[in-house]
Amino acid sequence: MEQARSRTRRDPLLAHRACTMSSAESATEIAAAINNAVEQASGPDASISKEEALLQISPHQLEAVLHTGFENAERDVLTSGLGASPGAAVGRIVLTADDAMMATDDVILVRQETSPADVHGMQVAVGILTTRGGLASHAAVVARGWGKPAVCGAENIEIGTDHILINGERIDVGETLSIDGGSGEVIRGALQTTDVDPIPALSTLLTWADEARDLAVRANADTATEAKLARENGAEGIGLCRTEHMFLDEQRLPVIRSMILADTPEQETQALNTLRDTQYNDFVELLEQMDGLPVTVRLLDPPLHEFLPDIDELLQRDACNELDEEGKALLGAAQKWRERNPMIGTRGVRLAWLKPGLYEMQTKALLDAVEQRVADGGQPVVEIMIPLTVSGKELLGIRQRIEAVVQAHKSTVSMHIGTMIETPRAALVARELAEHADFFSFGTNDLTQLTFGFSRDDVESRIMGLYLDAELLQANPFQRLDSRAVIELVRLGVERGRNTKADLSVGVCGEHGGDPASIKLLAAAGVDYVSCSPPRVPIARLAAAHAAITAHA
Repeated sequence: MEQARSRTRRDPLLAHRACTMSSAESATEIAAAINNAVEQASGPDASISKEEALLQISPHQLEAVLHTGFENAERDVLTSGLGASPGAAVGRIVLTADDAMMATDDVILVRQETSPADVHGMQVAVGILTTRGGLASHAAVVARGWGKPAVCGAENIEIGTDHILINGERIDVGETLSIDGGSGEVIRGALQTTDVDPIPALSTLLTWADEARDLAVRANADTATEAKLARENGAEGIGLCRTEHMFLDEQRLPVIRSMILADTPEQETQALNTLRDTQYNDFVELLEQMDGLPVTVRLLDPPLHEFLPDIDELLQRDACNELDEEGKALLGAAQKWRERNPMIGTRGVRLAWLKPGLYEMQTKALLDAVEQRVADGGQPVVEIMIPLTVSGKELLGIRQRIEAVVQAHKSTVSMHIGTMIETPRAALVARELAEHADFFSFGTNDLTQLTFGFSRDDVESRIMGLYLDAELLQANPFQRLDSRAVIELVRLGVERGRNTKADLSVGVCGEHGGDPASIKLLAAAGVDYVSCSPPRVPIARLAAAHAAITAHA
């Protein structure tokens, strides 16, 4: 016990969790409460209204029964990170994606941070644990989309060649860890997990929630598999399809790298055509799963270095004369595209201006997919979203390029073209952006980062626990939308955008769209829909109903 207290003193995030966690209801108790609420509000002898039944169940209770957890038992918590994707996982430690692929039993993949090159190992691991990164890191976003437990930013873990050190204590590869993707706890040994049992009354409760809410609920989904889960969970469309995620596996990476490495316009055109073929197939499958519902496709957003190997690793291999010609080319590209602040550097719409043809290629692939779905008897509903715009001229120029592609294509399906609002400037100049946008979608992850001046991949794991413990912040602003400044920018953006275009559709596609407290703020700010990871869609549906019921009371 003294050892556990010592670890808590050395780990500020763990100390914060120890102070804030309270005894939780069991999944069985919550299931009974859901069944009881529905029973009380059903039939001619109902003793409460449907609205009262909905208010009896909190979204946090719902989350507890939708994901696996650990049995209430004594646990040896070694350290804590950010609960990046809910659920419980138990497995042996592996340190590389290849080792995860080779394993014959359940494994926890432990990395400093993940990249597209790790996706094959992430797919087979039962859980993911990283020492760096926050709630919007690669590991967190990918894990949430898959519904896989993940803990990120556990900075008290050091990774060796055949072991990890947690607060100085050695734990070898092959030993067993348990991770809680909700609380962020990293636990020694194997804990007993709880099962996710079906609750007969839950579908009825969520149907009532749909009747009560004003906000639409969409999902952030990038693959047909994620889209299928989103629709099963009640999503009314896709609010964010991150097209770059279509390249996040080892088989796809060479395709986009060929574009980055192209030395001539002809090579770049050839690479873009290959990319077009790849994305076409993905779009067809995605639109088939979401037939009849809106699918908002965000054109390529991240800086190009994210598709390249880690530059430090390449430099180390180069120093040891271990790079072949391809490796040397990748090193040259990594050095060329390396930036001091890549998340506010060459990304989003800026890439489209720097590499003409990139967004046009993606638009052609999408139009081809729309045409195929129509030919197959489908009803595709597509919206194209341009990321990171900060001025009307910047948006208009790229919109005109996209419109030229649309007009030259034989597809007869009309599509809206809109933009993300991700910077304070974009929110403040929403009037001029709305002149050239059919819709807005607030990217609240980046908007939070740029409003606070927080690096979301660094601040969360390093100082967030300290700031929360000292009450310098009321809540982690990457989990719960800031109720003073960021929401004010959302309000301003909505108001100014609709001053230009009264019927402007406005959504939110940051992960705040799945947080109950944030949903209440966003509903009051006047947005039309929220979008979140597929596993959180039922939680968002209930939270949106709560927001509407309390607002109308």
